[in-house]
Amino acid sequence: MEELKKLEQVQKVLSLMQSHRITSSSRLPAPESDRFLSSLVLLLMQPCGELGFEEKCQLVCDNVPKLSTLFLEEVSASLLGKDKDKGLDMFPDKIKDICSLKADFNDEAMVGLDAMQRANSTLEDFCRSYFMFHDLDASKPQSIFRYLPILSFTESYIYQLDCLNESLLHEPVGSHNVLKEAAFVSASDDVTLPSTLVTCKRKSSSAGSVHAFLTDPFRQLVLLLQRHGLMTERIGEELRGGEEYWKLERQLCSAMINKEEISIQVVMRAIHLKSFDYRVLNLLLFNVRGEKVDNIFMDFLSASEFLVEVADDLFDYEDDVLENNFNILRMFVRIYGPSAAPTMLARCITEGEEKYIRLLHGLDPDLSHKYQVRCEEATREGGKGSGPPLGTWNIPTIITDEELYRSNISAMSP
Repeated sequence: MEELKKLEQVQKVLSLMQSHRITSSSRLPAPESDRFLSSLVLLLMQPCGELGFEEKCQLVCDNVPKLSTLFLEEVSASLLGKDKDKGLDMFPDKIKDICSLKADFNDEAMVGLDAMQRANSTLEDFCRSYFMFHDLDASKPQSIFRYLPILSFTESYIYQLDCLNESLLHEPVGSHNVLKEAAFVSASDDVTLPSTLVTCKRKSSSAGSVHAFLTDPFRQLVLLLQRHGLMTERIGEELRGGEEYWKLERQLCSAMINKEEISIQVVMRAIHLKSFDYRVLNLLLFNVRGEKVDNIFMDFLSASEFLVEVADDLFDYEDDVLENNFNILRMFVRIYGPSAAPTMLARCITEGEEKYIRLLHGLDPDLSHKYQVRCEEATREGGKGSGPPLGTWNIPTIITDEELYRSNISAMSP
């Protein structure tokens, strides 16, 4: 009789919830999720000292954001440990699902303020350049803020990892050992890292140890996207491309410092992988909006970002030599020599422009026009990420002796 009374209460609450449009997310199984919500409402009905409905609702609002899979798993383990013969009567299926996630503190994806600040310019460019391809207006705040949390978190997470990778690249200017050791480590390697790598961290990075970065950098981000139903195989493919880019960058920059030969195939592979973050953001936006991925646009995006990356490398050439960063002009100088490098790079740019123009003509005419206007706008603003500068390329003066250049700049520093 008592069970029947409880069932009637649940059904009444469910009916009231439906009339007030209080329902579960479409990504969750509706019957179980609605039953869970009704049980929560009934719990709020239970008397608890002098707490009224308003105080109870405030308590829930204040503390629900603090609840996590980690906390629930800890509670589950604690209760099961004390009463494992009886088990848990409340939500056994949910507890089983939570335990199966095997989450701990190291699986929680986190980003720092420094990474968020560094990601800001990329996010602004992304919204202004690519929202139009998702039928969104970047001039309307509601369009931006609706999707800003997941886009900002993802880009900041990537910047955080990139910052850690940069710390490895910058290390060999005084000592080549760290970069040499890190250059060929990948996720498939079962290694114990030398102490020089284990201790090489940047204070702005909260993504984990260098070992985690070198072996499985996107683990926490992937888990987070999976928990929110946003992870796809296509996004995973781009993230693996980002991991490959960082590995190739370490290999190429190690070769540059150690005066070893490098391959043009590896260089071109790296430059095409470099803008993986823009592709991840676009794929996330397609997913979170419930839209099918537009492959024509994604192909165009790759062609456009290739030209943007080359333009950025020309803009940053001297700084990249100083800091031992990946830079396509640096690589071409090593491969072809200082005399032939500009000509070979110009040929590469021409091929990229031809592909870009061909794919641009395949877009919707209105979108094509809007994007060209955006590129012109970005070019007028100047700086990095200013759009494909078709026909207006300026190759900087070649640095023939990088070590001497770094030495001279260092000598001029106060």
